[in-house]
Amino acid sequence: MSFIKRIFTWWNGSTFGTNLQVRRKGEKIGEDDYGNTYYQETGEGYDGRKRRWVTYTGYADASRVPAGWQGWLAHTSELPPTEDGYVPHDWEREHQPNLTGTVHAYKPKGSLDRGGERAKVAGDYEAWSPDA
Repeated sequence: MSFIKRIFTWWNGSTFGTNLQVRRKGEKIGEDDYGNTYYQETGEGYDGRKRRWVTYTGYADASRVPAGWQGWLAHTSELPPTEDGYVPHDWEREHQPNLTGTVHAYKPKGSLDRGGERAKVAGDYEAWSPDA
């Protein structure tokens, strides 16, 4: 079943077409702690800059790219964090997946998914009137 998923779905890792493109035009640069693999284009590149990309392990979630690798992907740093000696800052947190659109998404009181009942408006509310 995972073979079929790899052929037809882009959100469950890289597809067959992506793997073919990586073999033809990509050079593996490194991996991160989440198992994502980072590549750089071989050859000249467009506008003098080589294209860089990531293939995700498992579900494709761009928020799973660590800050050091994000800087490398965006051409902010020339060297990948494995060669640059990148050390995460103290204030950086561990990755938390984006749950928007899933059954585990945050649903506050009054949300339609929680029955749509919200508290009545307090007595200090006064509607705007153009005559006032």
